[in-house]
Amino acid sequence: MNFTANEQNDHAKKHPFLVITVVAFMTFMGVLTETSMNVTFPTLMKQFNISLPTVQWVTTGYLLMVALLTITSAFLKRRFTNKQLFVSAALLFITGDIMCGLAPTYWMLLVGRLIQAGCVGLTGPLMNNIILDIVPPHKLGTYMGMANLIVLVAPALGPTFGGAVVSFASWRMIFWITVPVTVILLVLGIFIIKQYTPTERYEFDWLRFGVLAMGMITLLLGFNIMGQPGVLVRFLCYMVVSLALFATFGWLSKHSHKALFKLSVFKRPVFLFSFLPYIFLQYSNIGLNFMLPSYVQMVNGATAFIGGLILLPGSVLNGLGQPIYGWMLDRFGGKLPLYLGNSLFLVPIVIMMVMGQQMSVLVVTILYTVFATGRSMAFGNSMAYGLKHLPRNEQQDANAIYGTGNMLAGSLGTTVIATMMTSIHITNFSRVQNIVAGSRLAFGMLALLGVINFFLFRRLFKSSK
Repeated sequence: MNFTANEQNDHAKKHPFLVITVVAFMTFMGVLTETSMNVTFPTLMKQFNISLPTVQWVTTGYLLMVALLTITSAFLKRRFTNKQLFVSAALLFITGDIMCGLAPTYWMLLVGRLIQAGCVGLTGPLMNNIILDIVPPHKLGTYMGMANLIVLVAPALGPTFGGAVVSFASWRMIFWITVPVTVILLVLGIFIIKQYTPTERYEFDWLRFGVLAMGMITLLLGFNIMGQPGVLVRFLCYMVVSLALFATFGWLSKHSHKALFKLSVFKRPVFLFSFLPYIFLQYSNIGLNFMLPSYVQMVNGATAFIGGLILLPGSVLNGLGQPIYGWMLDRFGGKLPLYLGNSLFLVPIVIMMVMGQQMSVLVVTILYTVFATGRSMAFGNSMAYGLKHLPRNEQQDANAIYGTGNMLAGSLGTTVIATMMTSIHITNFSRVQNIVAGSRLAFGMLALLGVINFFLFRRLFKSSK
């Protein structure tokens, strides 16, 4: 389908927020079901008679599938229309919903979740690509902030939504409730989503995709066994194989002319020095989101309900503040939101590391709220600032790499933080004291990443000049 430049611009000026909102809400549905499932693990383990490592693949497999699809987003954007990608995402979500809602076995549930992951894997990058197509650069931060407002509210609502559904009905209702909403979004998308850039026929690079996918899977499998007794050799083997696959991917990329995404974007300092803080911030956020609820239960003796509640104020502010943080980038440039955000990210982590066992549940809640505000301010703006300063023909490739890095960093954050938290075994210490010592070690690592971010942002601003 071909559109003239005038038709594309007229539609973009007339419906930018409506189009972006529909795609963002489709992404919201995927993230909502993802975070809702975390609270159903005990129920699923009992119903299907499976172990915790097995049931965790409902989330781990979901995130991995999203990451693999995100790799292909630059190719998909150039090859298929926005409407084709959106409709495909909606149909994958609905199909996965129905399979999960009817699943008689755990394995059918897992397959349904992997199919459902196609929704976020397609609409997450699509949302950013449409923003890049129809929003002028001086409003990029604001519109990305508004889109992220919708998407990032889902992690705050997901556990509450899932817990309420499990308590008052059945975990299957998580999927049946979301079907009609997705159908409505599908109908809206068919009518309002247009094509703003031309598509071309490309030959997909299956070899590079397969090598990179195996490298990512091997990396995650290696970190998933880290911390278990007697697995050091296996862990090192996974890491060697993963590094070899990544090196092979880099070598193939120098000689391939087929479509996937361009690694040459890493040669641009403005991308590299925005990408690294972006993944460090996501790694820290997902890791701390796992760590703090467990910390207050094991150290402060809080209930599981209180453990989840301590994240709510920060999670809500994380979503609601997005338009303001994006406006700050457009109005004042990158230095204010990135330096201020990273400061608010770093200071609470240092305080947690210093205070240790002296922190009450209330103090943890306050510190996390400050942390979440700073992380949110710097996270989205890192990507928006990098995209603003890249040539338009490289933005789609950069978007694919940002998204893939986001998913990988989140997956690694939980595993590494969990291992560090339980890594201290001092004989004279009680179990609580060992947990506190391990947690301080984890806080120290996250604080170091915060310090590194300041140097990266400094390089980022120099390179953008």
